Amino acid sequence: MSKKVKIIGILLVAVLLIGISINYVFHGGERDLATEEAEFTVSSKKITGEFATDVAKATLKYSDKAIAVSGKVTAVSDSIVTIDNTIICNFKTPDTSIKNEQSISVKGRLVGFDDLMGELKLDQCSINKNN
Repeated sequence: MSKKVKIIGILLVAVLLIGISINYVFHGGERDLATEEAEFTVSSKKITGEFATDVAKATLKYSDKAIAVSGKVTAVSDSIVTIDNTIICNFKTPDTSIKNEQSISVKGRLVGFDDLMGELKLDQCSINKNN
């Protein structure tokens, strides 16, 4: 086999692997958190306290994991629900059953902590039915 054919073969394999990797990142890694079991079940006060004490440790513990957070609804706006003014939950679709001042437990994926505002951000949220 000539050197040119080997190089072309290696390049084709590399392009194929890169394409598969990109496809996985954008589509294959998507999860259905509504069907997953929560790895942690905590109150909003407990989890925000952990982040206030040690952001790095709490981020390592909770980041990108399915967690259930309980507390009192303090704001509802379309598909965003705020719990105890510190947990921002982004639902895929609005849930009209959620009302202000309601005690609630939501399950979602922790995507970040805003240390300036002291807020935790969850996405793919749903009502936690395993209270």
